[in-house]
Amino acid sequence: MRRVIFNQKGGVGKSSIAVNLAALSAQRGLSTLLLDLDAQGNATQYLLGDAQPETTVAGFFEQFLSFHLSEEKLSEFVLHTPYGNLDLVAASPELTELQSRLEAKHKINKLRDGLDALGTYDAVYIDTPPAFNFYTLSALIAADTCVIPFDCDSFAREALYHLLENVAEVKADHNPTLKVEGIIVNQFQSQAKLPRRIVDELRAEKLPLFETLLPASVKMRESHEAETPLVHFAPKHKLSKAFVALYDELDTA
Repeated sequence: MRRVIFNQKGGVGKSSIAVNLAALSAQRGLSTLLLDLDAQGNATQYLLGDAQPETTVAGFFEQFLSFHLSEEKLSEFVLHTPYGNLDLVAASPELTELQSRLEAKHKINKLRDGLDALGTYDAVYIDTPPAFNFYTLSALIAADTCVIPFDCDSFAREALYHLLENVAEVKADHNPTLKVEGIIVNQFQSQAKLPRRIVDELRAEKLPLFETLLPASVKMRESHEAETPLVHFAPKHKLSKAFVALYDELDTA
């Protein structure tokens, strides 16, 4: 299963969700790969800390911009993390510099081809940049499913409709088997009226919201600072338990 975590809006918790779901997958005994396509590298830092990765996904893409007698497989760019069963293909700032050149060379299917050749993982989670760009499109073409983090405000709601249109277009033009698994409501404040109203309205519109709502918590920021996935950092915390419930919900979708 290849699952993309995607939203064009920043600050909705994409990297936090991708890392913690991948960590839970590995914890359940599945061989799991996290692929970080965001040049900011938040997911990479969350798992590796300040250590500089030996190789990054930028190297995988860069090889397609010049003639090579032999191309390196995606497996050459996989790193082990401190967590059993969890590997990483790290991001780097060079992804930004490569983007326009990759677009010009029409290399949009290379990630799918690389993952097809890799073929050794039970689960692949792909963290994407907060934009609908070359890397996001590459991920959606390569994926089986897409999950959408969402925070409860009016701007996020308007962006959500546009995002769903973009995913539908990718499905129609590039990846007919692509499926939207659902929308993850993140940083939910149960005592506030606006988030509860927006969730109720989206459900009334029959949008595919997961039943599990991830609560807002400073503990997530603490796990970022500790450079340890929350489900390892504070496994008994209410947010960690919510991630477990969300993972189980995804697992039965």
